[in-house]
Amino acid sequence: MTPGPDMMLIVARGVGQGRKVAILTVVGMIFVSGVVQVGLLVLGLASLLRAYPAALLLLQWAGAFYLVYLGSRMIWASFAHRCGGKIAVRAVSGWSAVREGAINNLTNPKSLLFMFAFLPQFVDPSAGPVWLQLLVLGSIQKLAGIFSLGSVAVTAGSVGQLLYRWPRLLAWQERFTGLVMVGLGIRLLLTDNSGPAPAVVR
Repeated sequence: MTPGPDMMLIVARGVGQGRKVAILTVVGMIFVSGVVQVGLLVLGLASLLRAYPAALLLLQWAGAFYLVYLGSRMIWASFAHRCGGKIAVRAVSGWSAVREGAINNLTNPKSLLFMFAFLPQFVDPSAGPVWLQLLVLGSIQKLAGIFSLGSVAVTAGSVGQLLYRWPRLLAWQERFTGLVMVGLGIRLLLTDNSGPAPAVVR
């Protein structure tokens, strides 16, 4: 029921740095990470992960450590960036937002697991090339995030504009989001995803 790492990062960016940075974070998750993930889906990475489950475990650990890193940095920034008793919002460049969004999404093993387990169920080998069907299905799934994640980015940016009137609340929001991301990272480290990955329909 709790938001995942992607949504928490978007909320943090929207509230802390504004609507534009949040939307650019979504761009990284959909268009940068999506190209990599759909490409891996088409190439049949699920079969590779089933043969080498340790690869998924390494991906899970990488994602967990990255979440802890991002969360810790948010918490540190909420205490460190002060100017004359007021909170100074840390500037995030557009490229940094796109990059962090892409890395956060790529290191989230649940994103890959869902794609590999869900999309092959709709593939019909008699209907045409399997790789083309996976390409279309994967692209649709990622592009759907424009509406779901994009709406979160716009809403979080609007909430952030209201919170600028109360800079202390803005700082506490950043601390809370950082703590949640650290908690998600720790939970990811303790989660057992060592089972076999689903096979891609051939």
